[in-house]
Amino acid sequence: MDAFQRILLDLNTIIPIMNHWLHLLSAIIWIGGLAFLVMAVTPGLQQGVPQEYIKPITENFYRRYKKVAGLLLMVLLFTGGINLHYVNQVITSQTGVGIQHHAKYLIIFCIKLLLVLGLLTLFLYTVIFKSDEQPEEGETYEVIPFQRAALWMGFFIVLCAAAMKHLHL
Repeated sequence: MDAFQRILLDLNTIIPIMNHWLHLLSAIIWIGGLAFLVMAVTPGLQQGVPQEYIKPITENFYRRYKKVAGLLLMVLLFTGGINLHYVNQVITSQTGVGIQHHAKYLIIFCIKLLLVLGLLTLFLYTVIFKSDEQPEEGETYEVIPFQRAALWMGFFIVLCAAAMKHLHL
């Protein structure tokens, strides 16, 4: 058997690869969708659509996005836990001690988790307490409240993920 066939048949290799791929794909779709709303949809609607039509149009975008975002957040939490398990196995095999003995990795992991919890809180806040009020004249209307804050948190989560990836190699 050549090396490629061995990789394909080794579940201890396939499962972590597929799990990490699903985790990354979910993050890309979620942050990309949020970035599209922040950078294109909201400014485009504010500049090219009369004020009274902005809210109904954005509600249609948001209704679809929150379903996708909710599913993606669940996938990210689940696959993130599995990733942590496999990273712990790699670190243990390389150093003889588990992840709990690697302070730099744990600090960045905790920062990442705090940011994820912040995003989850913002997401749940917008789902539970979505305002039905019309924006007043001259007031800007965001498709998702706190969308810029959520996007920046997403960027920093990706930065933490990049740092974590290089700390366990």
